[in-house]
Amino acid sequence: MPVKKKTLFVCQECGYNAPKWMGKCPGCGAWNTMVEETAKTTAKHGLSLGLNKGEMQKPQLLSAISLAKSPRFTTGSSELDRVLGGGIIPGSMVLMVGDPGVGKSSLNLRVCSYVSQGKKVLYITGEESLQQIRMRADRIHALSDTMMVLSETNMEYINDNVTTNKPDLLVIDSIQTIFRPDIQSAPGSVSQVRECAVELLRIAKTNGVAVFIIGHVTKDGTLAGPRVLEHIVDTVLYFEGERNAQFRILRAIKNRFGSTNEIGLFEMRDIGLIDVPDASKLFLSETILDSGIIITPTVEGTRPLLVEIQALVTATPYIPPRRTSDSVDIKKIQLLLAVLEKRVNLSMGACDVYVKIAGGIKIDEPACDLALCIALTSSFTNKIVKPKTIVFGEVGLSGEIRAVNSADIRVKEACKLGFTNVIVPQKNLMTIGKIPHVAIYGVKNIKEALKIVFQ
Repeated sequence: MPVKKKTLFVCQECGYNAPKWMGKCPGCGAWNTMVEETAKTTAKHGLSLGLNKGEMQKPQLLSAISLAKSPRFTTGSSELDRVLGGGIIPGSMVLMVGDPGVGKSSLNLRVCSYVSQGKKVLYITGEESLQQIRMRADRIHALSDTMMVLSETNMEYINDNVTTNKPDLLVIDSIQTIFRPDIQSAPGSVSQVRECAVELLRIAKTNGVAVFIIGHVTKDGTLAGPRVLEHIVDTVLYFEGERNAQFRILRAIKNRFGSTNEIGLFEMRDIGLIDVPDASKLFLSETILDSGIIITPTVEGTRPLLVEIQALVTATPYIPPRRTSDSVDIKKIQLLLAVLEKRVNLSMGACDVYVKIAGGIKIDEPACDLALCIALTSSFTNKIVKPKTIVFGEVGLSGEIRAVNSADIRVKEACKLGFTNVIVPQKNLMTIGKIPHVAIYGVKNIKEALKIVFQ
C-alpha cells in the first residue's frame, strides 16, 4: 500500500505553514495565499560554507581569523558601483528587485557584457530564450564574444554548469522561475524560492562566485516570495520609478558590504538604462518661473540632488477637497497645510491641493518641509518666488524652522548650478560660512522665510 505524502498549506507571501487550509494567513494577514505543498520529511540540505559535504566545522578564535580583504571588481556602471559600495565582491549574493519593464534584465546584461571582458560570466535566464537575449544584447549594445548564456530552470543543471565552467559572475533571471526537482511544489512557491536561494548561496560562498539574482515584485511593490530571501542574500537592491518615467532610482535596502544610504540614478533610453552622474542639471533643465514652483536640495546618502517642487492650490466647490500627490506623503502635506493655516493665517481648507516632484522621484526627508510650504503659499497667493532661490529646512508644528543635516553640501551643490539666494535654518548658518556672490539668509520661522522669498 503506497504511503500517503504529508502535505502542508504554505502562505505564498510570508512562508507561514499550517496543517489545514485557512482563508486568512495568521502570519501576515493576507487572504487566499495558502497553497498546498508536500512537506519535507528530512532535512537534506544543510549549508556548510567552506567545507566539503559531511564535514563539520570547528569553532575558531575570533582574533585568529584572517582579515584578507576581498578584491572588488567594477560593474562598468559608476552608479551601480556606488550603490554596491564600490563594486562587486567575489562570493557575494545580490538580489535586484523592481517592477516589470523597469530595466533589471537590461542593466544586468550590460554589466555582464562589461565584466566578461576580463572575467568569466554566466548569464542564466529562465524567462526568455537565447534568441531573445541576443536580440536585447544587440539593441542595448551589450554584445560580448566571451559571455556565456544559458536558458535553464533546473537547479541541478545550473549547479553542474557552475561547477564545470567556474564563472566569476553568475546572473539568475529570475529566482521565481528556478526549481528543484526533489521539491514537490511549483516554481515560484515559497519552498522553491527558499531552497533554490540557499543552494545559490552555497554556490557563492564555497566557489567564490558573485551571484546576482533578479526577483519579481507583488502588486504592492514588495518582493514576491518569502521574506527569508532578503535575509539570505548579502545585498538587496530596489528599483524605484514608474515604468513609463524617464528616470529610475536604484536604492540599497540592505548591504553587508557598504552603506544603505547611497542611491544610483539611471535614465531609460532606447539602448537601456544609462548612468546619470549629474542628475541635478537634468531635473532643472526645464524649470520655468511661475507661481507654485520652488527648488530645494535633497541629500540621498552623501549625494546632493536639486529637485523642483510643483504645487497647485485651487478653489473647489466639492467637499471634502482633494489632497493628491504621488511624490510626497499625503500626511505630510496635510500637516503643513494645518501649520500654514494656524501660524500664517492662510486658509486653504476649501481648496484642492496637488503636489508633484519634477522627474518622477519621491522625497520624504524633513528638510523639504520649508520648500513645500513656500510652494503651497506661492500657488495659493499667486506670487512668484525670487529667481535663482533655493530653500530647505524642517518645519515644526509651531511654525519654527529647525536645522537639518548636510547643510553645507546642499548649498555648495546649489551654488555650482548658479543659485544666488539661499534660505536656510538659522542654526545652520554657522556650518555654511560665507560664499562669494551668494546671499544666504537664516530664518527662524515660516513668516520670516515667506517675507524673504517673495520680496
